[in-house]
Amino acid sequence: MNSSPIASSQTGIHEHLATLVAKHAATPFRKPVADYNRRAFEQSVAAWCKAGSAPLILDTGCGVGLSTLNLAAQHPDHFVIGIDQSEDRLTRNTQWNGPEPDNLCFIRADLVDYWRLLLDAGIFPARQYLLYPNPWPKTAHLARRWHGHAVFPAIVALGGAIECRSNWRIYIEEFASALTQLSGQQTSCEAYATDAPITPFERKYLASGHALWRCRVALLAQRAFAG
Repeated sequence: MNSSPIASSQTGIHEHLATLVAKHAATPFRKPVADYNRRAFEQSVAAWCKAGSAPLILDTGCGVGLSTLNLAAQHPDHFVIGIDQSEDRLTRNTQWNGPEPDNLCFIRADLVDYWRLLLDAGIFPARQYLLYPNPWPKTAHLARRWHGHAVFPAIVALGGAIECRSNWRIYIEEFASALTQLSGQQTSCEAYATDAPITPFERKYLASGHALWRCRVALLAQRAFAG
C-alpha cells in the first residue's frame, strides 16, 4: 500500500524551535519515572550486562523490531536494545529471514523515562537511532517532536553517534538544528537513499517514492545538558 506524503503548513524550521530548545535545556525535567519503566530499564541493563556489556546501541521507537534485528546483524560487536512503548508492535511478525542475532533485547518502555534512566545511571550508548519517529507535522505540535520535547537535552547528554531519519525534510532540519544548538557540533540534514531498508516504514516510504532524509553526528557525552 502506498504511503501519502506528509502534509503540513510549515515550510521551514519552526520559528519557536530555538527558544523551546533553550527553555528545555535551562529547566530541569521533573516528570516522575513510572515503576514499569524502571523495571523495564533494569531488565534491559541486566540483559546487556549478561551479554558482556559490549558497546551499546539504542534503537528507540523500534516498532516491530526489524530495525533492531538489522542493527544487531550489522554491528555484531555491539549490543542493541530495541525500545517501544507498544507491546502489540513488539510482538508482531518482523518478517526477518534466517536465525535472529543474539546480541540484542527488546523492551517495552516509555522512551521519555528510559532516556533519563540511562543518563541517571551513567550509561552512555555508542550509538542512538531514531528511525522514522512520528513527525507530528501540525505547527502547533512542535513540542511533541523529539527535538521539541523536554527530554531532548537528555538525548543529547547521552552522546554517542546519533542518527535520525524521516521522510519529512523539515523534521530532520529541525532535529539537526536542535542538535547543533545544544551540542555545539555542526549537524545538517542530508538526503538518504538505500537499496536495503531496515525498517518497515523505510521500505514503505521508498516503495511509495518518498524522498528520505537523515542527520547524523558523533556526539560527546554532554552531561551539562541533562537538566
